[in-house]
Amino acid sequence: MDSFNPAKVVKDAVEKAVEKVADLVTPPVPGAPGSKPPAIDPPTEPQGPLPRKADQSSPETRTATGAETGAEPRAREQHGEYLTTSTGVRLHDTDHSLKAGERGPTLLQDHHLREKITHFDHERIPERVVHARGAGVHGVFVGYGNAQGVCKAAFLAEGVSTPVFVRFSTVVGSRGSADTVRDTRGFATKFYTSEGNFDLVGNNIPVFFIQDGIKFPDIIHAAKPHPDREIPQAQSAHDTFWDFVSLHTEATHHVLWQMSDRAVPRSYRMMEGFGVHTFRLVNADGETALAKFHWKPKLGVHSLLWEEAQLISGVDPDFHRRDLFDAIEAGAFPQWELGIQVLPDTPEQTFEGIDLLDPTKIVPEELAPVQPIGLLTLNRNTTNYFAETEQVAFHVGHLPPGIDVTDDPLLHARLFSYVDTQLSRLGGPNFNQIPINRPHAPVNDMLRDGFHQHAVHSGVAPYKPNSLDGGCPFHAGADSGAFAEVAATVAASVKQRRSPASFADHFSQARLFYLSLTAVERDHVIRAFTFELGKCYERAIKERQLRVLAAVDTELCAQVAAGLGLPVPEQAAPAPEVIPSPALSQVGKAWPTDGRVVGIVVDADDPDSLNALHTLRQDITSADMTPLVIAARGGELADGLIAQRTFLTTRSVEFDAILLAAAPPPAPDALPVLDAKAGVPAATVDPRVVLMLQEAYRHGKAIGTWGGEAALAEAGIAPTAPGVVVGDDPAEVFTQVTQLLTLHRVWERFATTAS
Repeated sequence: MDSFNPAKVVKDAVEKAVEKVADLVTPPVPGAPGSKPPAIDPPTEPQGPLPRKADQSSPETRTATGAETGAEPRAREQHGEYLTTSTGVRLHDTDHSLKAGERGPTLLQDHHLREKITHFDHERIPERVVHARGAGVHGVFVGYGNAQGVCKAAFLAEGVSTPVFVRFSTVVGSRGSADTVRDTRGFATKFYTSEGNFDLVGNNIPVFFIQDGIKFPDIIHAAKPHPDREIPQAQSAHDTFWDFVSLHTEATHHVLWQMSDRAVPRSYRMMEGFGVHTFRLVNADGETALAKFHWKPKLGVHSLLWEEAQLISGVDPDFHRRDLFDAIEAGAFPQWELGIQVLPDTPEQTFEGIDLLDPTKIVPEELAPVQPIGLLTLNRNTTNYFAETEQVAFHVGHLPPGIDVTDDPLLHARLFSYVDTQLSRLGGPNFNQIPINRPHAPVNDMLRDGFHQHAVHSGVAPYKPNSLDGGCPFHAGADSGAFAEVAATVAASVKQRRSPASFADHFSQARLFYLSLTAVERDHVIRAFTFELGKCYERAIKERQLRVLAAVDTELCAQVAAGLGLPVPEQAAPAPEVIPSPALSQVGKAWPTDGRVVGIVVDADDPDSLNALHTLRQDITSADMTPLVIAARGGELADGLIAQRTFLTTRSVEFDAILLAAAPPPAPDALPVLDAKAGVPAATVDPRVVLMLQEAYRHGKAIGTWGGEAALAEAGIAPTAPGVVVGDDPAEVFTQVTQLLTLHRVWERFATTAS
């Protein structure tokens, strides 16, 4: 009989308990860092790297020249059980440098120390000047086939499935800034088409600050932190930004969008994307049309409130990327329809009086409807952030046959800038050979050598014409899928540094956007201008911007001026007559609730409040939402029910809706000295729950209860208030809350000042 080992018994019991708890979380809440829960004791038996998580993917295992290798997706990952050098030599120690004696100096001959430190010292590459903070994921695009009449690009044909990589980003902040700042968002998509890569490099705002790319350094220098103090980070609420845009009024339309709710999206999954520029499409017969690209999210377009965004920046600076990754891991795959506005390709390149070469202008959807031409589904997270998201290289000049550029002066500067940027960031001209950038079409480019050359070129004649390599590579004709620039007519003119007269209208579309918003959305614009200009130091800059606003809308200007305590300037000219575009508003439609997060407040010491929660959590999960149980303490509460959040660790901004199963009394840590959120202790309900309800109500979120009416009363919320559901059946309460969630917010709660 084996001797009794109490230590082993305890160890085995703990490991079984950990496994039991892991099994009880069904389905699992997304966000686990690894593919297998770790043991409490450090592992001792050698084993190879764990498999990647089920939601993760890597770039296809293609060669540097685009050929399929047939290798498993893990072929580029680490292998073997033992630590090695970069050349595969096994190592017995990586914790101690080689010394001359136990207390002696470190020896220069320690090649492992030198390799390890040298590589570490060179791990970083220059971050992007703009769009530095980003999140990338893999997906697939399927064409509907209805675009073939205007565009011959193969990836748009019916049923054609094309792998994609999408990178979302903020513009102004550094890599370490927060996700929920007020800023434009990048929406860049790399299509790995059978005809070569197509990069649709757009934003979540359809217009840009400037009309000519030569001014891009100016707007970015103005928006970036002040050069003397390197503050403020990731913000436009400072003097240099408003100094520039108040002097450079072509930025006015974009500024209106940036002061709107569009600049603080609820999620990347609930964000529109725009190609910004007008492109030229070519069909199989050589006929051309002009077009603007749109990404329409299946979940609708929704935003945060400004207070929410500010709280989230402190509570969870990674809010948007976490939301994206968790939704994909949970199987709530985000989807967008790619749509185009098709416009006639006329010599003037205008439509209904709108200059299509002006990137500060839109074409209202009421004048040219957006026609869906394909579906994008994002279904895999990255395996390695640096290798994929940080090294992906987009370029507006990556165009397949059937899509060409127009004479937009901002677009032309971007055609130069993107390649130039990659040379600096990615160490040389071979950036398209990095795995995430490799095309899925054959490459035979006659480009040779350079830093980081991965291809092993054969042949002796990388030039044309040649006979030594049999003439290869040959030119392709139109019947072989060659890209050919459209033979557009270029009018004879005089070289000059100026813009067309139509570019001089800086206010009509800004007014169009403002008047297209609902009263509550206009109120948010007013508050945003008041906040941003209120952060400026110089009064002259504030007054100058008020003059700009007066040219857009007198009410907007007057309310901002009142908030700043400044006089209202006179309107220099009558406001332009415009027809509002309802498509620009985010309010008034119902949308799917996939990926929403529902918080369930329970009393950990009241078994009655835990009844029916297993079924309720399953109902929420089945609706493609994520339930998070919130209690005074974490861990297992009863019968396998796990509390994922505590009153200490959470805040209202984490949830789209809150359900109350109870009105929990103050917990032992409900003291300001232990948790600042506790504030003034409430009489009968934990003050953190009261604060959570007050914030959620103020932010227009749905609230439901079947046992927490006392908590509502403590928070000062009437049970008959808009968006508050009180009932006896948890399932029925959740059903009604779900209906409220389809509208994103309970808009009736917002009293507006804008007319």
